[in-house]
Amino acid sequence: MSDLDAQIPTAFDPFADANADDSDAGTKEYVHIRIQQRNGRKSLTTVQGLKKEFSYNKILKDLKKEFCCNGTVVQDPELGQVIQLQGDQRKNVSNFLVQAGIVKKENIKIHGF
Repeated sequence: MSDLDAQIPTAFDPFADANADDSDAGTKEYVHIRIQQRNGRKSLTTVQGLKKEFSYNKILKDLKKEFCCNGTVVQDPELGQVIQLQGDQRKNVSNFLVQAGIVKKENIKIHGF
């Protein structure tokens, strides 16, 4: 009877060692820059995914002054704080964030059109 007890298979998880090795996989934080069409030719550029330690209002102030556009910081329940700018400012914002040293170029995703 003791031989049968020793041969009972145990639950095997094929992903257990993969999860242990790649514990930081998928934690790469991306900054998403999107465009939303309003009405006619009007559009909004949204920036989300910035780290929480940054002051969103100071970044917004610099973006508004640099690109001569209006903008606001919106609190979203799912996404957290999102910066909204008037017009299509996707490339301008990505260049600004890289030059200011806020985000690396590899961590920026530009969406739209």
